[in-house]
Order: sequence, then C-alpha cells, then structure tokens
Amino acid sequence: MSLSSLPTAAKDPYANAKHALADYKSMPSELLIQRITAVREEMGDSLLILGHHYQQDEVVEHTDLRGDSYQLSQMAAESDSCRSIVFCGVHFMAETADILANRPEKLQQRGERVRVVLPDMAAGCSMADMAAINQVEAAWQDMSEIIDTDRVIPVTYINSAASLKAFCGRNGGIVCTSSNAQAVLDWAFERGDRVFFFPDQHLGRNTSLKMGITEEQMPVWDPYELDLGGNDEAAIENSKVILWKGHCSVHQMFRPEHVDLFRKQHPGIKILVHPECPRDVNDIADLSGSTGFIIKAVREAEPGTKWAIGTELHLVNRLKAEHPEQEIHFLSPVVCMCATMYRIDLPHLCWSLENLRDGTPVNTISVDEEVSKWSLVALERMLAVK
Repeated sequence: MSLSSLPTAAKDPYANAKHALADYKSMPSELLIQRITAVREEMGDSLLILGHHYQQDEVVEHTDLRGDSYQLSQMAAESDSCRSIVFCGVHFMAETADILANRPEKLQQRGERVRVVLPDMAAGCSMADMAAINQVEAAWQDMSEIIDTDRVIPVTYINSAASLKAFCGRNGGIVCTSSNAQAVLDWAFERGDRVFFFPDQHLGRNTSLKMGITEEQMPVWDPYELDLGGNDEAAIENSKVILWKGHCSVHQMFRPEHVDLFRKQHPGIKILVHPECPRDVNDIADLSGSTGFIIKAVREAEPGTKWAIGTELHLVNRLKAEHPEQEIHFLSPVVCMCATMYRIDLPHLCWSLENLRDGTPVNTISVDEEVSKWSLVALERMLAVK
C-alpha cells in the first residue's frame, strides 16, 4: 500500500524520526521487549497501546487493551489520562480512534489532541481498500438516475476508510459493526426504502437474508463495471439492499467443503464462523457472529466441546491456547491470516514507541476535520441504535 493511498497519513511519516526503523529489525526479541516495557513504564497512563484480536501474540502481550476495532477505539476515547494511542491494528482502526478520541467535547475538556500512531503504515485492510470514496460517490450518482437516492440509506461497515463513514454521515447514513448490523439495517429501513451497503457484501447479504430479504432483492454493485455496477435498471429498481462487491480476504477462504470435512472427521463438532464468510458457509454453520460473539461462545461452552472456527488464524490459535478443556480447530486446511495485521511486529512497535517518547513521532494518523465531523455523525447514529 502506498502512502499516497492513505489520506490521513503524512506524506513523509519518517522525516523527523530520531530512530531509524532498520536499527530495530536486527534487534533480538528479548531486547525489543525490554525497550517496549521501558517506554510503557516511563509514559505510564498517558500512553495506551491497543491490540486487535487478530494481532500476533508477541504484540498482544504488550497491549493495554485487546478487542475489536470499534470497542478498542471507544475504550481509548473514554480515558481521561490518555494522551497518546499506539494502535496495533490497521489504518481504518487508527482513523476511528482519532475521530473518537479527538471529538469536539473531548478536545474542549482536555485542551489538546490525543496523538494516534499506527506502527506500520502498510498495515491496511484489503476489504476497506475495495471501496474508494470516488467509486462510492460515482455509484451514488449513477443510481440516482434510476432511483430516488433521498430514499436510499447508505450503510458502511466499520471496516472502511473515514471518507466512507463521512459519506454516510453527509447522506443520512450510518456505520455498522458485525455485531449490530441487523439493528442498523432495521434503523435504515425505518428511514428509507433501500440500503446501499459497503464494503463487505457477505456481511450485508447474510444479515439481510435473516431479515427476510431475498437474494433477488440484493444486486451486487461492481465498481469496475461501467454500466450500473454490472446491473440492469430493473435490478436496481427492484432492490432492497444494494451490496458492494467487496470481501474480507481472510473469511473469503472458508468453503462449504471445509465444513463437510470437519463434520465427517469429527462427529458432534460445532461450526462457528464470522458473518464475513460467504453465504454458502454461513448458511450451514451452527453459529455465526462477530469476533466478540465467537470469543464468548467458546468461553461459555462446556468442557469437551468441539469447535471448527472460521475466522482469523491468530485468534483461533489464541482461543485454543486459552481453552485447553475444549477441542478447537481452524476451519480451513489452508493457513489463513490477516497479512496486513501481521505486518505489525515487535520491531515496528518498539520503533514507533521510542520515537513517540522522544518527541519525534512517526506514522501519526490525523483525520481531516471535515471528514472527522461527518464520520462522527454516522458513528453517533450507530451508538444511538438499540
């Protein structure tokens, strides 16, 4: 991912760095751990290191808070003592943390911005990158020639760039997470006739199907098809939910044959998947839910429960280690991890922390004021949904 594709990144994020990243890459893990620990002790409560569930164990061990992207941003924003956030996640997560931690009432109360740092600017999200703001705006314009877009509610998944959240804020729309997607769609249909859902088609489809919306009422908009996203006018006119042609590269890997294989080899096993999985997997799973739902299901299960879990590899392996009383398998025979999350490692974490401590911060994420304002509108609408 190039820096030019990250609107919230400084064009030269290393220009003032006191410490060079190359020096950290050759350091042994023991030394990196010592230095990370030293920075955390020195900065105290003014520093929060956030770790997404998909991070490597060696990174998660040094985080103050662990969770999903929105949960982490919320928790960090609620801290009164925090002045710096280092987000071990991907760029859209760091954007959300900046928006929430530096919302107007927090800035007024604190008198200064919380700095948000992403240890590696190349830690992006393939799903989020599948929907660029210019593509979404072009689609909105094209569909306005067929249907009344005043009656279309745009919904963006939290796994999206701040510019898309702002688009929703400006156009009467809202943000959703994997845990509240159905409640958000209910909210949207109270206010409009259709939903424009992006960037993950699978979460949108799986959620809508549970609400009684049929596949025929959910055309998929392909931004690379010039004519109505690859649809005819009738498909758009008869739509209830217009899905974006995007997906998570991790959850796209799980297949129905993987489910069949585990059920054949492990009688009584439960299949537990994330709703970002394709419909043909989601429909035949025993349970489907957000990352938090998956963790809770395993935590509350009886000893001896057998699981095949369809989500990111690091999380599955961590659940396996934390619950030896259960039998836990990764659903796919193919190694399937979030490669961009994997970019954040001990060298990047130590390097970004020491530059932050020494007053030469690198990789600061700062969302444009106008984008932040409208993103916050969409996020606050989501918070109001019950």
